[in-house]
Amino acid sequence: MIELRVKKKLGEFQLDAAFESDATITALSGPSGSGKSSLIAAVSGLLKPDDGFISLSEKIVFDSANRINVAVHKRGIRVVFQESRLFPHLTVRQNLLYGHWLAGWKSRVALAEIVALLGIDHLLARRPRTLSGGERQRVAIGRALLANPEALLLDEPLASLDEARKQEVLPYLRRLVSESRIPILYVSHQRDEIEALAQRVIRLENGRVVNG
Repeated sequence: MIELRVKKKLGEFQLDAAFESDATITALSGPSGSGKSSLIAAVSGLLKPDDGFISLSEKIVFDSANRINVAVHKRGIRVVFQESRLFPHLTVRQNLLYGHWLAGWKSRVALAEIVALLGIDHLLARRPRTLSGGERQRVAIGRALLANPEALLLDEPLASLDEARKQEVLPYLRRLVSESRIPILYVSHQRDEIEALAQRVIRLENGRVVNG
């Protein structure tokens, strides 16, 4: 369950968005400059709202009325960006185990479970530079899941991929939707991705929710 009310003035731009969702994947859509990235930053803790309330899986991470603002590293939220941001000097296995380390080796899922979910067992001994863009994104998602997140934020994870690589990753994201035990916020302006993955769509325009 995601419950969110956020107000934040950013120069001339005013973010004033609110929604609730109990979907596994909630998509944030809208044109560039509509507030998607700012909303993701607020949820992750990188941007402090002027006013509002953010709750993830019944855990309150921000509440201006009660002066609650949980630190970024204590929110238990992991973000996967357009670029995989894997450690180039580590193997795929070592990159994945870094996620376990972030969770204090107490991840709710096992390495083997994530490897099977994302179809990356044959990649474990390789280094990121030898992987395709789609393979790197699958590893990045696996590392985030192994960090035992309370929520997962996917910030246009397929935007840097060509169509062939995108089609390579989509089946694994669909599987993630069906098997995930955590709420996922998925940022994209691509209708095909949203239709393939999201159970709930929140559209933003000029910093405000215009549907949902």
